[in-house]
Amino acid sequence: MNLKELKEIIALFEQADISELDVERQGVKIRLKKGAETEPPIRHQPQAQPEAAPLPEEKPAGKNTVEIKSPMVGTFYRSPAPDAAPFLEEGEEVREGQVICIIEAMKLMNEIKSEVSGRIKKMLVENGQPVEFDQPLFLVEIK
Repeated sequence: MNLKELKEIIALFEQADISELDVERQGVKIRLKKGAETEPPIRHQPQAQPEAAPLPEEKPAGKNTVEIKSPMVGTFYRSPAPDAAPFLEEGEEVREGQVICIIEAMKLMNEIKSEVSGRIKKMLVENGQPVEFDQPLFLVEIK
């Protein structure tokens, strides 16, 4: 990530109606937060409750299950283009470093890569759904 890209991200963040943004590109992690405006969006997240519900059911499944979480706020996409095949389906094998989804944040398409190798046990997010920072996206069964 070069200085020009960083300035563009900051400018877009300042104009956007969001209070927090995490971006990771080419090994560089950036977290942007807007001052006191962070409290109201956190209090008013009705979508976060239904997605948090499956987690207690999945945790007893075993120590071999790992959550892959969103590194940023944005929109989740299962495929690289609307007419393209999804990166993964439930039950498929995944390798560490393999692209597993895209999260669009401030009109930037960010490829999200798997942190582990294993089998996709469950997809926790639907295509086109907004996601929050650190929200679980996938459950992966480690072998």
